[in-house]
Amino acid sequence: MIITDVQTVRFKYTSNTIRDSDGHGHPGPPHEAIQSLLKIITDEGIEGHYFGANTSVMESVIKPAIVGQDPFMRERIWQDLMERQRLNLGTLADKVLAPVDLALWDLAGRALNQPVYKLLGGYRDKVPAYASTMCGDDLENGLATTKDYANFAQWAMERGYQAFKLHTWQPPYEGAPNPKKDIEACAAVRDAVGPEVPCMLDPYHYYDREAALYLARGLEDLDYYWMEEPMDEHSMSSYIWLCQQTSLPICGPETCEGKMHIRAEWIKHNACDISRAGVGDVGGLTPLMKTVHLCESFGIRCEIHGGGFGNLAALCAMRNGEFYERGLLHPYIDYEEPSPWLNQLADPMDDQGFVHISQLPGLGMDINWDYIERNRVD
Repeated sequence: MIITDVQTVRFKYTSNTIRDSDGHGHPGPPHEAIQSLLKIITDEGIEGHYFGANTSVMESVIKPAIVGQDPFMRERIWQDLMERQRLNLGTLADKVLAPVDLALWDLAGRALNQPVYKLLGGYRDKVPAYASTMCGDDLENGLATTKDYANFAQWAMERGYQAFKLHTWQPPYEGAPNPKKDIEACAAVRDAVGPEVPCMLDPYHYYDREAALYLARGLEDLDYYWMEEPMDEHSMSSYIWLCQQTSLPICGPETCEGKMHIRAEWIKHNACDISRAGVGDVGGLTPLMKTVHLCESFGIRCEIHGGGFGNLAALCAMRNGEFYERGLLHPYIDYEEPSPWLNQLADPMDDQGFVHISQLPGLGMDINWDYIERNRVD
């Protein structure tokens, strides 16, 4: 089997989320947006797919690099693309490479008529989920107050979620960041869900050491499960220092560049208690599983960053990750409605808080091809 073509299909849809000036997502008025579908095509007619591809990079860089190659030689393709990143970081960021690797895994599953998580080894077919909120906002009955977070956490427990994570207020919202307000929101959530439910905090990512320690001490008192990224992750020394000061588990790095290599350094230097990675952070499912097995070798959990088909496949093929991150959630958003280009949710959750992985071949995407064709943007 040989790769004969790489195509990107762009199509329009109606979105109900907007980005603030710092890039955080929030509910917003319906508006037209563009999505893209990557198709890796072979001489045997079998294709691999994934969403979110950069059209220009796929055409100018990826297509010349992989056409003519055996799609089952994923490791060789990934190594080649990783080497190309060195002088092309402006165009070949890990988030840009991730759809390519994921489409190759999807192709393999479709070719072998097996779900990808089983090709990875297979460990389970359902994973406990935590409710992961959007960042704080100023919307009435949204996530504007500590009471809003408490009410939303209570709703999440009624829905069946097994844990709850706050993303608190970030710039440009007035008064943000504010570690005292973060702790007040965390306390309100703890009161709402009770002492047994695991709770986590993902706050502003550029606090200084003093503020990060204030948060950690406050979360210790509230018996929180972990905290993510309270400081710039490029300063590993700051995280080594924080881990020495607190008994609260620190989870990271999340977005710091360096794939499994930087996570090895964090583990070696005791800069985290729990590692963190997702397909978008490290460049695909191939490097994510390298990271997972690295963590396993050191007896450390790897909590997967974000949801979606690729991350769920990884979680169902590993033992050393506890939760699926479901979201980002908000009182204004109906998360149970699949994206219009899909016939089914990527992560259907039962009333006990377990997300069940699809048994369809590949990554389990049940694509609404009619919708994509009707809304193509040429």
